[in-house]
Amino acid sequence: MSSFKAKINDFNKSYLAIFSLVLLVGCQSAYYSAMEKVGVHKRDIMLDRVESAQTAQEEAQQQFKSALDQLAQLIDYDGGDLMAQYELVNDQYEASKASAEEVTARVAAIENVADALFDEWNEEIQQYSSNKLKQQSQQKLRTTQRNYQSLIKSMHRAKDRMAPVLSALKDNSLYLKHNLNAQAIGALQGEYKTIKRDVESLVAEMSKAIAQSQKFIDLLQPE
Repeated sequence: MSSFKAKINDFNKSYLAIFSLVLLVGCQSAYYSAMEKVGVHKRDIMLDRVESAQTAQEEAQQQFKSALDQLAQLIDYDGGDLMAQYELVNDQYEASKASAEEVTARVAAIENVADALFDEWNEEIQQYSSNKLKQQSQQKLRTTQRNYQSLIKSMHRAKDRMAPVLSALKDNSLYLKHNLNAQAIGALQGEYKTIKRDVESLVAEMSKAIAQSQKFIDLLQPE
């Protein structure tokens, strides 16, 4: 009976996931249609979302730097309220987690509108009666898609580097919470070097993604 119930639960979870995905796609399609009726096209929405993702990445960069700075202050601890130190470290972890989630959501939003934009573009290319104009539009589409692929790959590389940093920040926060003593600070000193290296790598990767975002924004903006 328990096995049967487990299968039913798994089925229900799968069904809800599929239903949510279908609903999301349907909502997005309706949103794009509604925006187009008021003169806001998918190209405009994509430009806006890339700009928003760029801002989210810049804010995430600063947040992870702040988390690293707070950890450095913890390592230099020379007495005082360790519980207060833990709360500061944990607050930085939570803020970093929120920033990472924001970046992830922004990247997903770009991918959603990009799929819709390129599908629409391909369909509309077939409507040309002029071969010259059709070829020019096809070339523009290919150029945009190449730049988009570079952008989204760069964003994913930066996004993927956030996970190990977040895990390390969480581990340090939990360890400090469970060992509120000076010995705990010493144990975290070795961890700090690894986190520092990972944060610096993350910030560098994000800088590349931010530069790619600007390049793509320049491409999409009207001449």
